[in-house]
Amino acid sequence: MFRDQLVIDVHGHLSSPPQVRAYAYNLIALRNRPSKFDLSDEAVKPAMDRHLRMLDSHDIDVQLLSPRPVAMMHWERPFLVEPWTRTVNDLIAQQMRIAPDRFIGVAGLPQNSETDTSNCIPELERAINELGFVGAIVNPDPAGDGKTPGMDKPYWFPLYAKAEELDATLVVHPCGSRDPRLESVARSYQFSNLVEETLATQLLEQNDVFARFPRLRVVVCHCGGALNRLLSTNKPVDYVAYARGENNLVRDSGEKSGGQVGIPVTWSYAGSSKPVASSLVDNLFFDSCAYDPYFVQTAIRQRGVDRMLLGTESPGAGSHQINPQTNAPADDLVKMIDGFDFLTDDDKIAIFTNNALRAFPRLKLPARAPAGR
Repeated sequence: MFRDQLVIDVHGHLSSPPQVRAYAYNLIALRNRPSKFDLSDEAVKPAMDRHLRMLDSHDIDVQLLSPRPVAMMHWERPFLVEPWTRTVNDLIAQQMRIAPDRFIGVAGLPQNSETDTSNCIPELERAINELGFVGAIVNPDPAGDGKTPGMDKPYWFPLYAKAEELDATLVVHPCGSRDPRLESVARSYQFSNLVEETLATQLLEQNDVFARFPRLRVVVCHCGGALNRLLSTNKPVDYVAYARGENNLVRDSGEKSGGQVGIPVTWSYAGSSKPVASSLVDNLFFDSCAYDPYFVQTAIRQRGVDRMLLGTESPGAGSHQINPQTNAPADDLVKMIDGFDFLTDDDKIAIFTNNALRAFPRLKLPARAPAGR
């Protein structure tokens, strides 16, 4: 807990025993329609126990649990992806049942770049209405080839409409890239995350998705991808300071942009003629899942406290390293963010608790602190 408030981590992924990966490999290798896959609670618990121990050590009370993105298998044929997605969602529901005060479900969807997102609606409805999940994870590039329409295009509208109807939050997290140029890059899936999350953020901010779907809520993982390198006229440099009344808006210098004087540079938003939403503070959110403290600080200043949620992916990519500034694991982001002296306690409570309740309207917290906390 933080200042007597439950700490909510919106970015967690399923921990599972080796049998689950073996089942997935057999799906791909044998290419048969699979029989239903079941694991006993006893088989699930060893991986769960490690997961819960790490949450306790990181001061996380409640974690939103979604599929491991690198294993979502969206590049495969639908007849394999659909049963695999149901299996993973059932495993998340099983862990919710075993630890109901610690885990809340975020569903995987059987995405396929060959059709629009209407094929995802039955599983979204099942996850929300039957399994009690609060949202779904979406991959902006399911085939890993960069050919899926951008997240501002009609391809996505069936899913947006259903998510809005259900009050289900969509969490943008890529799966990986099949670009051959990345084959020699260490942790190339992280590069894919950066590219696809940045593009999703730009498309959602600069077009009319939230004008069309005003109650839709989207969380982009990993601070929204790349951060701003350029300044934008009439926008603050630091949203945290601006919220406290400091005037740090960027002004027009009066000079022309570009290297050739006399050629005006104009910026316009492509797409529909519908107006761009004037404020996205209740629609578009970002989680804090990055492990460099200076990157996370800048993300909070550029995005603003009101749009940042705690996300750790613990246990995950940052669990094996110690942050020398906190002397704690890199994915212990509660300790990291608590050490940021430019944030007030109210700012931290917003990031750790209150913003998640705004971003996930279906989220209901336990009435008491989780067992053992």
